[in-house]
Amino acid sequence: MLPRVRAAVAQLVAGLGAGAGAQPPAEPRGGGDGGSPAGASFCRPAFLQLTPEELRRADDHAGRAVQSPRDGRRRLPWSTGYAEVINAGKSQHNEDQACCEVVFVERRPSLRGRLPSRESVGELDGGRKGFYFHYWALFDGHAGSGAAVMASKRLHLHICEQLRDLVDILQDPSPPPICLLHDTRAGPAEPSRLPLTEEDGEVPNDAVPRFHLEKAVSHESLVIGAIENAFKHMDDQIERERSSQRLSGGCCALAAVYLMGKFYVANAGDSRAIIIRNGEIIPMSREFTPETERQRLQFLAFLRPELLGKEFTHLEFPRRIQPKELGRKMLYRDQNMNGWAYKKIEEDDLKFPLIYGEGKKARVMATIGVTRGLGDHDLKVFSSNIHIKPFLSCFPEVRVYDLTQYEHCPDDVLVLGTDGLWDVTNDKEVAGVVMEVLTSYEPNDPCRYTMVAQELVVRSRGVLKERGWRLANDKLGSGDDISVFVIPLGGPGNYT
Repeated sequence: MLPRVRAAVAQLVAGLGAGAGAQPPAEPRGGGDGGSPAGASFCRPAFLQLTPEELRRADDHAGRAVQSPRDGRRRLPWSTGYAEVINAGKSQHNEDQACCEVVFVERRPSLRGRLPSRESVGELDGGRKGFYFHYWALFDGHAGSGAAVMASKRLHLHICEQLRDLVDILQDPSPPPICLLHDTRAGPAEPSRLPLTEEDGEVPNDAVPRFHLEKAVSHESLVIGAIENAFKHMDDQIERERSSQRLSGGCCALAAVYLMGKFYVANAGDSRAIIIRNGEIIPMSREFTPETERQRLQFLAFLRPELLGKEFTHLEFPRRIQPKELGRKMLYRDQNMNGWAYKKIEEDDLKFPLIYGEGKKARVMATIGVTRGLGDHDLKVFSSNIHIKPFLSCFPEVRVYDLTQYEHCPDDVLVLGTDGLWDVTNDKEVAGVVMEVLTSYEPNDPCRYTMVAQELVVRSRGVLKERGWRLANDKLGSGDDISVFVIPLGGPGNYT
């Protein structure tokens, strides 16, 4: 096992060293991408509307031209700003993908339960009942762009499908029903309030009050659950179609859904989102890495040691243990510990640790540096048959921001960015760029948010010098793909 792990670590170090300043691959640009869906060529987000020449420039690792929606073309909803740039040579193509959509959710025709009046449920011409939600998402692919491309085209459809059962419920102020019955022959009913009948069996008198106890469920939590389930269904679809569509690799996913006055920001991976409101920074996500999810990973390995293949240990040590240290006491921590303690080193402790490395170099089983995302169904430890997917979660953390609770000005924004931005730019620096750029444009200028996104990408990429891409302070710039959305919190038309 040790030779295989050493080889895996060596590959990892080599990959990290091929960052800024690396030469682009020799393969021709614009051709087929082995990680893309079958028959598809290299592509960028459809809303960019790139010409063939612009597509070639977008795929140029040497020039790393920043791409944004052009003036005169279709503007993104809410005058959203977007910008992206390809990596410095770490992969053949830009493996980031993005999506921005306005989606109509139509009520299921067979849904039984509360049936509000026409006034309480949005009804469009043609009699369709439902509501719209706005959607922005970034997908940071790894080991191929196939999973990111598919997720960018399908995740919002899975969210829409999950919300269809909620069309009536979300627009009814009363508490959600506990059960939904799909029976078109019966009339409206309140399933959660139906009385007990003889068919339910005899119920002891003292059990009736307990039977009717109900846990309070908010409308907000229903939307969160719908988004969480949508991520799971998206991951299942990638698993089903990965062979026929040649969907190699996986992707981190960061999505923002605006629905009925609230933003729902869902993150699975190491992309991040922040709100900048009146100069205040409000984190709307956190990174999911081997370090931030150490205890979850260790607990799973403790419960199911067979997933470790008898070649890894779930315990964490400050460094690798040498065979000569058997019998000594060394610092360690397990799945239950935040602090450290000493234990006597045994033979099993010589196995490679489940989590190894620190910071951006931390890896699960010396292989992957993110612990949540979509795809990666075929990912294995190098030169072994040990699958890593059981340790990776497709479920996002969803945070909610209620726009109706605050008065927002034109300079208040939500920033979504892949890790190519956050690796070299912290929250305070991002907020500084946002305020600096926005103050140089009129509040009603619809291009101002695009200019913010472009400036964030340019400053994180840096300038190409003899020693690679460098920031203004001469530190190494981001050699990764960078994608950024800048979304004004005032919504459509509030500042005109």
